[in-house]
Amino acid sequence: MTAAAQGSSTARTYLGSNRDSNRQHNLSTVLQLVHSTAGISRAQLTRTTGLNRSTIAALVAELSQLGLVVESDIDPAQQHGRPSIMIEPGPAILALAVNPDVDVVSVALVSLGGRIVNAVRFHTVRAPSVVEVVNIVSAVYAGMRTALPPDHRVVGAGLAIPGLVEPGGGKVIEAPHLDWRDEPLPALLGDALHLNTVTANDAVVGARAQAAFGAGQGVPDLVYLYGGASGIGGGIISGGHLVKGATGFAGQLGHTHVRTGGAPCSCGSRGCLEAEVTREALIQAIGLPAGETENLEEILLEKLEDGSAGDEVRAVIQEQVSLLAVGLKTVTSLVNPSVVVLGGFLRILVRAAPGALEKALAGFRNHGPWENVKIELAPLGEDPILIGAAELVFEPLLADPAGFLQKQSGS
Repeated sequence: MTAAAQGSSTARTYLGSNRDSNRQHNLSTVLQLVHSTAGISRAQLTRTTGLNRSTIAALVAELSQLGLVVESDIDPAQQHGRPSIMIEPGPAILALAVNPDVDVVSVALVSLGGRIVNAVRFHTVRAPSVVEVVNIVSAVYAGMRTALPPDHRVVGAGLAIPGLVEPGGGKVIEAPHLDWRDEPLPALLGDALHLNTVTANDAVVGARAQAAFGAGQGVPDLVYLYGGASGIGGGIISGGHLVKGATGFAGQLGHTHVRTGGAPCSCGSRGCLEAEVTREALIQAIGLPAGETENLEEILLEKLEDGSAGDEVRAVIQEQVSLLAVGLKTVTSLVNPSVVVLGGFLRILVRAAPGALEKALAGFRNHGPWENVKIELAPLGEDPILIGAAELVFEPLLADPAGFLQKQSGS
């Protein structure tokens, strides 16, 4: 070590290694950077990893040959020095993402970089059975696959479930709103599609997507709370890592207690957040027909703006906001996040009553872990769930790009 290096108190820690034995690590590091940024310049890769330009060039060339990255136009943000080529995620490697719910089965193809290539929402008149989900996804996937260019590959399926999933993803332990218990859906779907299928809770994968690409990007301590037709779920990122718990069931935030002697919950208790704060209450309050539930946010906001919502609707919103605040107070007390991201119909409550959630939380924020918590809204729609489901598939690919693809090819 030089004297200058010894005397420096700001020595940088780099992600890469110039040792040849660490080629897999370096390939993984470069691919993860390209994936998480959805495009990065060669110069940025060199600065971030600490690898020299020739090593970066060789790694990018290998990843390009594998179809994992593509080189594109010169970095438009670079103002000085030698122009740097942009490295972007390749479009040819895809994951199939699946999210069944009580009234819809969402299916999408997702490429590296968290880009949804093709998405289909198959509406159902009632909660689908496991067999029906397999049949729906098989039919949708068959159509998607025939439309793919010859060089595109689907390397696995990610399944996001509104319920409890066995650690390791072997089966769905319980999805009460779907009336599923001990269902081997991952195995059935994998056999039908001839794809390796990975499974996790829908809100947990949504948290991963928010941390990777959304409102929680770069945030080490994050809570993601998602409200859907099946209730409210959550995911917790602490110290940059997903909190899983002893048996993998951490993040069941919908079962946070918010009202003594309240409405019965599917868990057997009363007054849980997901039993008291529901999408159905908003739908009933505005008399929304079953076929228009996807437009709930747009229609509700329009009715509030033109004055046709009425006192009953406003009362429902206010009550739900107040109870959501109670739940958030408990969650933030336990987890101490810097950001809480609200997704699904929960974002409607914030938009429908501007300032109401902040006001309800004001009494809790004078001191303690909830004092400076920032509330963010997830993007409209259910893309984070599908993107998070795809992340389940991409995780081993990102860890060992060449090895993963070799196993896929059977070599």
